[in-house]
Amino acid sequence: MPELIWNGKEEAVKAAGRLPYRLLTEDRSLSYGADGDNMLIQGDNLSALKSLLPYYKGLVRCVFIDPPYNTKSAFEHYDDNMEHSIWLSTIYPRLELLREFLTEDGSIWITVDDNEGQYLKVICDEIFGRNNFITTITLPHTRFAGHPK
Repeated sequence: MPELIWNGKEEAVKAAGRLPYRLLTEDRSLSYGADGDNMLIQGDNLSALKSLLPYYKGLVRCVFIDPPYNTKSAFEHYDDNMEHSIWLSTIYPRLELLREFLTEDGSIWITVDDNEGQYLKVICDEIFGRNNFITTITLPHTRFAGHPK
């Protein structure tokens, strides 16, 4: 099976395993409802995933993520202009942790565009297994208000 190699991959592959578990503390002033089934976690998403893993490992049937597309643009709330190898090193450990959340029949859905899509596919083949890929869904390009031209 092909393997994607980039500067920093060795560290990215080890990143999820080296990350310590962090204790989540509830802030009741931010809570809504009585059931406690919903959580809003403030902080780095890699740390949050690692903290949630002991509670939800193997229990999630569907994951949807919308990572930065790496469009080489700057937006109001985040910079979408990473060095390609940094983008790869950022996404890899998150996908590794997300794999741990999935049930045996679970699925992961990822929105991305052509800037990193083909590279993301190869990383997903490495992490989830090429035989687990089902399909790519392509939507027509639409310009949204405030979207760069």
